[in-house]
Amino acid sequence: MNKLFMTLSFLMGVVVLLSNYLVQFPVKYYGMQEVLTYGAFSYPIAFLITDLANRAYGKFIAKKIVYIGFIVGISFTIFFSTNFTDIISIRIAIGSGTAFIIAQLLDVQIFDKFRKRKWFIAPLASSLIGSVVDTFLFFSISFYGTGVPWFSLSLGDLVVKFIVALVMLIPFRFFSRNFKAA
Repeated sequence: MNKLFMTLSFLMGVVVLLSNYLVQFPVKYYGMQEVLTYGAFSYPIAFLITDLANRAYGKFIAKKIVYIGFIVGISFTIFFSTNFTDIISIRIAIGSGTAFIIAQLLDVQIFDKFRKRKWFIAPLASSLIGSVVDTFLFFSISFYGTGVPWFSLSLGDLVVKFIVALVMLIPFRFFSRNFKAA
């Protein structure tokens, strides 16, 4: 395995850990605490990583990076940020793992389907659809029935994820032009 593959796999795990930690903290500015968490800002980077892997290696290797990122991310989450005496913390770990694996594998399939179209179609379509699936799976598994306003938080996070997905087109274009799988 080469350095790029290992780097992307590790970064995937770090993004999952960071996002799982940050989702516990609502944005408390401008009355946003009911509609937005800090996790919305970091998680879309996972889609960038998946899409770069898919562009460089194809869907088979991109799936491997998703699986490695899943194992690393969930292991990090369990070790560093899961409080086993707090049911919400456990539900976040379960919700994160479930949403991550389903949304990222869906992202790989959608990206592959659109990979031959204009350069921005595949990463944008796969990230937007993956974000919808990930967001609603994660928030419903993690927070349904807890008193946390999960639906409004999921809508707020989704808006930010859509904006970040658009912004992530810039590094996608740059990196996909400037690295080779080797």
